Amino acid sequence: MSTTIPGPPGSPGGLITFGPNANCTLALCPIEYSVYKYRPSVPANATFVALFGISIFVHVILGIRWRQWNFMALMTLGGLVEIGGYAGRLILYNNPFSFGGFMDQIVLITTAPVFYTAGIYITLSKTINYLAPEISRIKPELFYWIFLPLDIICLILQAAGGAISVVTSGNSSTGVDIAMTGLGLQVGGLFFFSVLFIDYLARYVRKKPESPLGTRMRIFFGFLGAAILLIWVRCVYRCYELSKGYVHSDLITDQGLFIGLEGVLVITASYCLFLGHPGFIFSRNEVKDHSLPMYEEPDSSDSKA
Repeated sequence: MSTTIPGPPGSPGGLITFGPNANCTLALCPIEYSVYKYRPSVPANATFVALFGISIFVHVILGIRWRQWNFMALMTLGGLVEIGGYAGRLILYNNPFSFGGFMDQIVLITTAPVFYTAGIYITLSKTINYLAPEISRIKPELFYWIFLPLDIICLILQAAGGAISVVTSGNSSTGVDIAMTGLGLQVGGLFFFSVLFIDYLARYVRKKPESPLGTRMRIFFGFLGAAILLIWVRCVYRCYELSKGYVHSDLITDQGLFIGLEGVLVITASYCLFLGHPGFIFSRNEVKDHSLPMYEEPDSSDSKA
């Protein structure tokens, strides 16, 4: 037997406002009885659909131009999942009580940035191999073996949490807790990755006194770092939002906060990856080691007598 949430006291005919059997409509129930307590903005959500469509188009062009197939595939998947999620929010405009529309957008929009972070992890690993793998604290290959599996686990947990919420009509804390675990791992993984990212750049610049990072490379690292920060802030926000669950939450009812800290941050991160794109640095025929000789700091123990 599925769990459903009846209307609040005094709702007409005891209509069901949330769950697979929800039968409320705007003609029968006031908007305040819906989970979000608002009708998602058509201009805002249609704009996000269009912007993510543009993002996919540009990433496909860049991927073909520079033959960065893995990165292109991940950016495309991320954009398609985002579009599916915002389409779900457009459904909610017509019927804020649509359980299918609600779960579609909550699952897809929550999981989509995992594809972007996977592309970032691959890019940094490749960049370290391109510049100077010998000064990295961990082997570049470990970025694949540590962060990509972590990304997959985050995706599975977030998707599973959403699925459980569907089965239980969003009335069980188990689905929310699982989704939050996935988001929490993503926050922690991104933070640890950022520390390694900053540490590597600092070590690289210190070991290369000739300042080999030209304008092109600085632009690349700047936009890659900006994308990481934007997605990390977004994940922190979603953890905080989900901390009170899908129902009876005052955070989930703030549409402006959602647009600013979810939609705007993720689409901006996607656009930052135009210039934080691996093809921006690596030529398609690049095969040789571009590592430069390291500058070894003098040993203070070798002082003159």
